[in-house]
Amino acid sequence: MESTPEWASQPCIMGIDEAGRGPVLGPMVYGCLYCPLSYQSSLASLHFADSKTLKEEKREELYENLKLDKSLGWAVDVIGPRELSAKMLAVNKINLNEISHNSAMGLIKQVLDMGVLLTEVYLDTVGDPEKYRIKLSERFSSIKFVVSKKADSLYPVVSGASIVAKVTRDRALKEWLVEETGENINRNFGSGYPGDPETKAWLTQHKHSVFGFPSLVRFSWGTCTTHLKSEVEVAWESDEAEESGNGNSSTKRQAKLSKFGFTTCESRSEEIESSGKGRCKFFQARKIQQITQF
Repeated sequence: MESTPEWASQPCIMGIDEAGRGPVLGPMVYGCLYCPLSYQSSLASLHFADSKTLKEEKREELYENLKLDKSLGWAVDVIGPRELSAKMLAVNKINLNEISHNSAMGLIKQVLDMGVLLTEVYLDTVGDPEKYRIKLSERFSSIKFVVSKKADSLYPVVSGASIVAKVTRDRALKEWLVEETGENINRNFGSGYPGDPETKAWLTQHKHSVFGFPSLVRFSWGTCTTHLKSEVEVAWESDEAEESGNGNSSTKRQAKLSKFGFTTCESRSEEIESSGKGRCKFFQARKIQQITQF
C-alpha cells in the first residue's frame, strides 16, 4: 500500500512480523500491517491468526481480504538470499538479528515518511525483548513499542502482518527467477528448511563442486557449509602473495587488485598464468586463464 490513507493523521497502531527467517532457500520477508487505533477492536473480527497455524488457502483468502479493507495499510521488505549471504559473510559481518532489526525499523520509517501518525507498534521479538524495545524506542522516541514472544498469536495486528509476510514470501518463492537457467534447476525443494528431507535432496542434487549452489540458496547458512566441505577449494592468487611474507605493501595491493581484474604487476601475473601455480585445478584442467586487460 503506497498511497497515504485518509486516516493517516489519526493515532495509528502497527504490527510487524517476518516469514522465512530459518529456511536455507529464498528470501526473508518482513511485513507490517497498520490501522487507526480506533479500528483496533475490529481486527479480531477479521479472523487473523499466526500464519504458521493457517493453511495456504486460508492465508491467501485473508491476504486478499485485508488488501481490500480501506481501514488497513500494509508494506513489505523482501530481503533476497544473495543480500542475506553478502551481509552475513562480509568482512564486517551483519548478523541475522541485526538484519531483522534494520528491516523492521525500515518499515516503520517508510510508514512514518508517508505521513502516518504511528503511536503504538507491536513486534515479535528478535533476541532479548527488552533490549530490542529499548533499541526501537531510542530510534523512534514518540512511539510506544510492545515487543514480546509469540506476538503473532497475541496481537491481531501482528497476526495480520504475519499473513502479509508469509503470503509474500510464498509467492516470491514460487515466482523466483532462477538466474542459472542452464543448470536444469527444478523447483521441488520442499519447505526450504534445512531439516526437510526434500530440501536436503534438492541441495545435494544442485550442488556444484566449484561454484556451490544456485543463487536461490543462502550460502551463509551452516547447512551449506556442511554440504561444501568436501568440494573443491578455490585459492586466490592474492592469498598466496600475502601469505608469502613479502612486506612490500605495494605488491600486496597489486595482488589484491588482481582479484577485480586489474593489475600493475605484469611479471607476477604472467608467472602465475604460465606456471598455473596457485590456480584451482578446475581452471587448470580447462585451461581457463585470468583476464587482466580488456
